[in-house]
Amino acid sequence: MNYVSEKPLESIAETLFHPMGVEGVRGRSAVFEQAIEGLSALISRYREPGTEIFRFPPVMSRRQLEKSGYLNSFPQLLGSVCCLHGKEAAIRAAVERFEAGGQWTDSLAPTDLVLAPAACYPVYPIIAKRGFVRADGWLCDVACDCFRHEATHEIDRFQSFRMREYVCIGSSKQVVEFRERWMPRAKELAELLGLKYRIDQASDPFFGRAGKLMATSQVEQSLKFELLLPVRSEESPTACMSFNYHRDHFGLIWDLRGEDGEVSHTACVAFGMDRLGLALFAAHGVDLARWPASVRSALGL
Repeated sequence: MNYVSEKPLESIAETLFHPMGVEGVRGRSAVFEQAIEGLSALISRYREPGTEIFRFPPVMSRRQLEKSGYLNSFPQLLGSVCCLHGKEAAIRAAVERFEAGGQWTDSLAPTDLVLAPAACYPVYPIIAKRGFVRADGWLCDVACDCFRHEATHEIDRFQSFRMREYVCIGSSKQVVEFRERWMPRAKELAELLGLKYRIDQASDPFFGRAGKLMATSQVEQSLKFELLLPVRSEESPTACMSFNYHRDHFGLIWDLRGEDGEVSHTACVAFGMDRLGLALFAAHGVDLARWPASVRSALGL
């Protein structure tokens, strides 16, 4: 029997998370982290030979993200790191204004950092600095804590969340084959975890009227697929993994080229770690000892 039908997801979340005073930002309990650690280890077992590991901080270069085109496509999701600048007197004035009942945030100014909206963005300029993309391409395992300024805050929609990705940089053939290898792997992973799933075409939440055209084009070209899991309900499943083909977008931006001069293509497989964890608890309950033996074995619990 599906656990969600016995106990509302919000009640399950009370066991898994600690409120932090802001919607979409949650502290995580020991039992939730135990499942996430098992998930991370399971995903690592799917890492292909020759994959290079990168672990990034939750912030990245503002200029690099601007160059990547994120601001043009998803400005509504972006978060900037702002700080108090100036000499001591200016900073003290902001503090005194707050103590007098005013807004200290009026004195904030942007830095050269933004909050990382996805794990893969820093890897492309790093690979670009190495020169030509090697003939067999690059495979990268990347991860970081990410932030997106979500408009709504359902229990499965985090503002601050963890993302793990496998990234492929190479010829169009190499990149397409990489994504095709991962479709059946994702199904296998979901079955190992005892989760109902389906894989559907999808589009990113591009901004504005022009964004609607970009989303339509993305679907028409089959550039994005998602693994959907029934976290809140089977009628409105949650995207917990995505399979993204960027074509030559990042290759052109960062001048990623093979020795033959051809612009490289890129693709990524992204794991929403917190959503996957929540899907596990929604399906199997909050008592890890009562999870199916096959699931506990897959996660090393």
